[in-house]
Amino acid sequence: MKVVVIIPAAGLGTRMSAATAKSAQAPRSKQFAELGGTPILIHTLRCFAANSQVNEIYVALRKTEIKQFQPRLKQESFADKVQLVEGGDNRQNSVANALNQVRAAADDIVLVHDAVRPFVDDKVIADVIVAAKKYGACIAGIPAVDTIKQVDRTADGAIITSTIPRERIVLAQTPQGFTYSVIKKAFDEAAADNFTGTDEASLVERSGQSVAVVMGSPRNIKITTPSDMPLAEFYLKGQK
Repeated sequence: MKVVVIIPAAGLGTRMSAATAKSAQAPRSKQFAELGGTPILIHTLRCFAANSQVNEIYVALRKTEIKQFQPRLKQESFADKVQLVEGGDNRQNSVANALNQVRAAADDIVLVHDAVRPFVDDKVIADVIVAAKKYGACIAGIPAVDTIKQVDRTADGAIITSTIPRERIVLAQTPQGFTYSVIKKAFDEAAADNFTGTDEASLVERSGQSVAVVMGSPRNIKITTPSDMPLAEFYLKGQK
């Protein structure tokens, strides 16, 4: 069984780049923001490169950033395991572009992971691989802590329509894992129907495949805004 990782990293990340938007320099994509002197994307890649089950890693980047990132990637011992591909206009297109480069058997495992989740641990990765092999599709997720309200949006604001029991809610994380046949079918169907989903699991659900959930980690944070960086720095120091 081969395990392939796809990391979509072609987004600009406007919420992160807003802090630098008024400077003379062009805004930096959030995956290239430095955490402890190292780009977040490199931290993320190190997590998967260190996993003994991972065979190949595909990173989807904007065309202009591929050449810029290559020299930094070559400084890493795992660089030969990573292939850079051109990303698309959105996450789904980026994953599709990478998926089209993958050569895999039907039962090989494909993991998709956010570029800006640099603290995913080896156990979460391993658990997703096991569950994806068993069920065909799986995501990492954590239970909801806050009370969840469903609302209707009005001109005057939001109006609560119901309270959703927390035990029925999980907060989705990545990696999301699938057998190659399951994710390829889901992406091909979405492309044929011109459908755009919120994540890979949503496409697989639409395709009629059940998706299992394994326990993620509170540390597996997604760095989205500058306010996330202090917590990320704290976690990074804890790894040393």
